[in-house]
Amino acid sequence: MPIKDVSLGKGVKIFQPDLVNIYGCQIGDESRVGAFVEIQKGATIGSRCKISSHSFICEAVTIEDEVFIGHGVMFTNDLYPRATTDDGYLQGAEDWTVTPTLVKRRASIGSNATIVAGCTIGENALVGAGAVVTRDVPPFAIVAGVPARVVGDTRFPETGKEEL
Repeated sequence: MPIKDVSLGKGVKIFQPDLVNIYGCQIGDESRVGAFVEIQKGATIGSRCKISSHSFICEAVTIEDEVFIGHGVMFTNDLYPRATTDDGYLQGAEDWTVTPTLVKRRASIGSNATIVAGCTIGENALVGAGAVVTRDVPPFAIVAGVPARVVGDTRFPETGKEEL
């Protein structure tokens, strides 16, 4: 079964549960998870979140309440990924360091964005579709591009960056 050892809050909806891979994680009350999503052990999803299809939420990612994750969003948790050790042996769990990532309350991450390990996405921030987040995103910031840069403020979206 693709859903195992998961702490599910009240009213969680997992659309097409036979098409997800969710294990060893926590999902808060009333959150929704789309098809073809993977949520790994040690990940935490808050309440009333929407996790859209084809997204990957790896170990050590914490998503607070009321967060939107668009389609195909990818999180990472290793700043220096390698397949093998210096001796040429396949790496095991003891050979790498998991780096936590935090997505604060009411943030939104657009489709196909990539979030590099160790970043914090601030409360009410908006990450544009296709952005690559390589450093912390301030609260209320709108970021876009590769690498992601501040382009606006969610409190003043119609006026752009001038209001920051």
